[in-house]
Amino acid sequence: MRSAMTPAKHDLNRRLETMSWGLFLIMLGGFALLPSVPEGTWLLGAGIIMLGLNALRLVAGIRVSFFTVILGTVALLSGLGSVYGISLPVGPLLIILIGLAIIVRALDRSR
Repeated sequence: MRSAMTPAKHDLNRRLETMSWGLFLIMLGGFALLPSVPEGTWLLGAGIIMLGLNALRLVAGIRVSFFTVILGTVALLSGLGSVYGISLPVGPLLIILIGLAIIVRALDRSR
């Protein structure tokens, strides 16, 4: 059975999510002002923000969102590929990561 998140952790999680959105929007605006930034850099930044959010959740004892871990990983890999001119098979990577997330959830005894 799942334990409910305490009000303090719920508030912290909401603030972390809000700050992540703020960072994302600041990043997008900043990149729009700098035309010399490589095209996929925003994906790289989005991936770092999503994975960073989940790292902070983990440290704070808040349940990690596997959905944003998967999206963040795919964004990070896609951004790296785009910035360095490497074509990555995003579709198959996404399927593999979703499969891994399903296995991790099945192995998580706290659920």
